[in-house]
Amino acid sequence: MTSPDFPGNAPGISCTAFTAAAARAAHLLVDAAPPIFSDPLAAPLLGARAEELLAYHRLHGTHPVLAGARAEAVCRSRFTEERLLRANSGIDQYLILGAGLDSFAYRTPPGRFRVFEVDRAATQAAKRELLEAAGIAVPESVTFVAVDFETDRLRERLVQSGLDPHRPVFVSWLGVTMYLTREAILATLTDLGGSAPGSEIVADHLLPPELRDDAGNGYAEAVAPMAAEEGEPWHTFLSPAAMAALLRDTGFEVVEQAGQHDVVGPAGWNRDDALKPSRLSHLTHARIPHPAGKPGHGS
Repeated sequence: MTSPDFPGNAPGISCTAFTAAAARAAHLLVDAAPPIFSDPLAAPLLGARAEELLAYHRLHGTHPVLAGARAEAVCRSRFTEERLLRANSGIDQYLILGAGLDSFAYRTPPGRFRVFEVDRAATQAAKRELLEAAGIAVPESVTFVAVDFETDRLRERLVQSGLDPHRPVFVSWLGVTMYLTREAILATLTDLGGSAPGSEIVADHLLPPELRDDAGNGYAEAVAPMAAEEGEPWHTFLSPAAMAALLRDTGFEVVEQAGQHDVVGPAGWNRDDALKPSRLSHLTHARIPHPAGKPGHGS
């Protein structure tokens, strides 16, 4: 039982921020080595809810929904951070949309990236309380930007917060698009499409039912009603082709698209635990091209 004073209980806090962090934390506790993705700060950031949320995974870790949540969370994080950390990208601005309890800025050496964490103000306030309670310092390289994707203009808020619009930025947009309307997704991508050439984005998106496999549909049927009850209903499902079209229409070129099966490859899924890849969601990596004849970073 959590205290009513616990920051995660305040109105407007994203419940899925906690369940996603719990999935990343539980991966290191209940799944076999080697991990698909390692986030050692996920458990400390759960604060007083850690015991409650991790107990579900410890006791019922083989349940398809819980195993599916872990696979979803770690695959999308691994895919994104592998592309962010390429040595030759030349990008040093990192924008995390729907940052929730993402811990990248607190588990990587400071200096390489200026990190902009974007989320609703209530979720950010809770995260800052949890960071303080866990004794995790907020580096000077981190800037919190309060945004509601349905109502606020993202680009304006970012520039006001210090992001340099004339230099490329890497954008992570994970676990968010399903909660937004298609109009809000398009508006956000339109804002991002005005970023400097060479900017990159990785976004995940839930597949429509006809493109999911049985495991993906089983997960959706179990989780969607719970998300709606928590005030975070799913609104938008996109095929890979539909997501690619939205990106092209807003100034991006698609670099690659991947499902869970592709993130670690066939050998990586030969595991001694309950993790199995499903066709539930897809990842799309895109960039804003440089004008013809103007090479970018790392060329």
